[in-house]
Amino acid sequence: MKLAPLVVAASTLSLGLFAFAQTKTEAPAESATPAEAASPAEEAPAEAATTVTVEEAKADPANWRAVDPERLFIFDTNKGRVLIEAFPEVAPKHYAQFSAIIRSGDFDGTTFHRVINGFMAQGGDIFALKGRESGLPDIPGEFTYRRDPATMPLNFAIGPADTAKYGYVNGFPMMTQASFFSEMSKDGLVESWIPHCRGVVSTARTSDPDSANSQFFLMRDTSQHLDKQYTAWGRVVQGEDVVLAIKAGKESLNGEVALPDILMGAKVAADLPKAERPNVWVERTDGPIFMAANADVDEDLNVCDLPSVPAVVER
Repeated sequence: MKLAPLVVAASTLSLGLFAFAQTKTEAPAESATPAEAASPAEEAPAEAATTVTVEEAKADPANWRAVDPERLFIFDTNKGRVLIEAFPEVAPKHYAQFSAIIRSGDFDGTTFHRVINGFMAQGGDIFALKGRESGLPDIPGEFTYRRDPATMPLNFAIGPADTAKYGYVNGFPMMTQASFFSEMSKDGLVESWIPHCRGVVSTARTSDPDSANSQFFLMRDTSQHLDKQYTAWGRVVQGEDVVLAIKAGKESLNGEVALPDILMGAKVAADLPKAERPNVWVERTDGPIFMAANADVDEDLNVCDLPSVPAVVER
């Protein structure tokens, strides 16, 4: 059985994320063996397949929404392109900081220095490349946020709408206090957060919960023990296969990678000329097609067990 190695790998994540954030320039002593390298064949993507074309998505706003180019981050790696949609309402300080770092060009040329199969790919170590930090202050933890069920409802709730603890908001997987708690809370809101499902983008830090700065990690599989401990602020809308293809490190070195793969360039889509930027449409989780397709979902199901919400990309 393969459960034991996954459990071991997952149990080391918190310690590993702390260590790599505290020790900026550690280097592995030897290359990973082929058996330890990432294998897309072993880790099949969980992206939901769609046969919808760009033109069909454009013509069907009831079922497809366009992604705001200010929220669309383009990560071009030596293994291919990853498109990330950010969710500023969930973690506004993290969104602002990562937008600023991307626009500064400081991510260009950084590596995926710590990668664990069945777990995550960590990058964003500016110090290792440039010998300096981002120049921006550390970010206070935004592990959860306060959600108003009236103005930001679960677009699709797994189970009864007033008691559901899993669902989606704008295509993002979501965990939450039951909505009925808003009637009893002082601010009329409920605590919610993006769970660490496959495809989610989150933030590394030291043992200080308010020490996140530039390092991020892309989830290669679900690891929900990270929930409410690390700030998740986005999700991969295209390129989960690329995330899985990023070279993994040795488990004995806690995922540290020799000759790691590279984030060659990072951009905010809005900064590119309209003729050059990718345009993305995500299936609406409050649309009739999605709701009909998931009408029989078991109300006890974890949202991370479902495939990622589909997207179509132009360019």
